[in-house]
Order: sequence, then C-alpha cells, then structure tokens
Amino acid sequence: MKLIYFAWIRERLGIEEEEIDLPNSVTTVQDLLLWQQGRDDQYEGAFADLDTIRVALDQFHAERDDPVAGASEIAFFPPMTGG
Repeated sequence: MKLIYFAWIRERLGIEEEEIDLPNSVTTVQDLLLWQQGRDDQYEGAFADLDTIRVALDQFHAERDDPVAGASEIAFFPPMTGG
C-alpha cells in the first residue's frame, strides 16, 4: 500500500511517500493514524495532533471509521483553507 504525505506532515517526516505492508490489526483509518503515531519518534511528532490530519483513500476523503482494506493509496494532509 502506498502512503503519501503532504504539507507539514511531509516536512516533519522528510519523505513524500512510502510503500508499506500494514499489520493485520490496522483495519480503519483511525487504526492507521494511531499506528502511524507509534512507529517511531519522527512519526509520533508528525501525527501528534490527529484532529489536524485529514485522510484520503484512493483520492476520496475518508472518515475515521472507514476501512482501509482494498485501498491502493492513502494520503495524509492538513485541513485545506480558502482565500
């Protein structure tokens, strides 16, 4: 599965994207966010405030309880602002 990072999430991690095999325990978007927090200190910092992170599954906005199974890419990004 491809994970893609945007804006300050990308900056904090130092990578744009990565290919990863998720553990079987990660079944929802919320599970994935919590798993990301626990990967290491860098991920913990990037995912420290989960309320400020939005997620897209295969380029469609996802809710926290949406399943991640079957997604080929998951993107993480901050809320968008207009202006």
